[in-house]
Amino acid sequence: MGSVRPEKPVVGYAARDASGVLAPYRYTLRQTGPEDVLMKVLYCGICHTDLHQTRNHLGMSNYPMVPGHEVVGEVVEVGSDVSKFRAGDIVGAGVIVGCCRNCGQCKANIEQYCNKRIWSYNDVYTDGRPTRGGFASAMIVDQKFVARIPAGLAPEQAAPLLCAGLTVYSPLKHFGLTAGGLKGGILGLGGVGHMGVKIAKAMGHHVTVISSSDKKREEAVEHLGADAYLVSSDEGAMASAAAAAEGMDYIIDTVPVAHPLEPYLALLKVDGKLIMMGVISEPLKFVTPTIMLGRKSITGSFIGSMAETEEMLEFCEKQRLSSTIELKKCVGCKKNQAATCHQRNAFIPNNAEHHQ
Repeated sequence: MGSVRPEKPVVGYAARDASGVLAPYRYTLRQTGPEDVLMKVLYCGICHTDLHQTRNHLGMSNYPMVPGHEVVGEVVEVGSDVSKFRAGDIVGAGVIVGCCRNCGQCKANIEQYCNKRIWSYNDVYTDGRPTRGGFASAMIVDQKFVARIPAGLAPEQAAPLLCAGLTVYSPLKHFGLTAGGLKGGILGLGGVGHMGVKIAKAMGHHVTVISSSDKKREEAVEHLGADAYLVSSDEGAMASAAAAAEGMDYIIDTVPVAHPLEPYLALLKVDGKLIMMGVISEPLKFVTPTIMLGRKSITGSFIGSMAETEEMLEFCEKQRLSSTIELKKCVGCKKNQAATCHQRNAFIPNNAEHHQ
């Protein structure tokens, strides 16, 4: 067990206004409490939600803001009541870092739907401090919201799974869409979409990627293993797909901008589900017969629970799934000039290592 120590100075990358431009920002972490895990951040993914938040697309951004919610790190210190983790463990933290623990959702272990959930950044923690994300040298997270990264997953590969992977895995499980042989569509081939293809294929589904142009066909089919590719701007191809004898069991809609729903509802079979996942700040429209005449559903899903996080990570390890990533280093580290690394004087054990 680690002991409780003073507050720690760290360096993060913060947006200071709606331009979304990030720059080094110094602040302190709270003392390590009894239930806390202090981690040195090793990797942090970039999600489209980070862009929404840093650029105030949703109209509720608070600055300065340190984003990042796909965080993998090494445990440095644990509180006196933490027994699941110890120094040296590789762990991850995602979108949520707090909940009330008393509502029906929390008691049902779907804490992501708690009305008092605390976001990993752009929020206020129980001590009144603003929460800061993983674009930083270190984080302190309540042990409930920390997941162990399985040994078979590379840490840098695991980071995007904590949001993109979980966001796809949770609804497939919840809506009973895990059996082999199902037909699914993945609308949009970004971070969430590409993990949707991989996870659905690992479950034994026939997967069609739906995109607005042909430019991602090779990536979808040759690299990710999609069974089919459908260009949504091709009216003839969409009409042919809609007229097919058997439609899709589900479509995971990852598009983060306003778009019509009718073309995709038409692709679903009876009782098919259009699962919305893109964060869109304006209303979407559809005509009711498109769902009435097939008993179709438009539904949504938000990340997943901590239990599902652990299950998803184990699933990915077992299936040998990895995310498609591009690693970036800071300018100083790229040039092997640790002295110019923005984290050189930040909280890092013994100040012996720099940003990777």
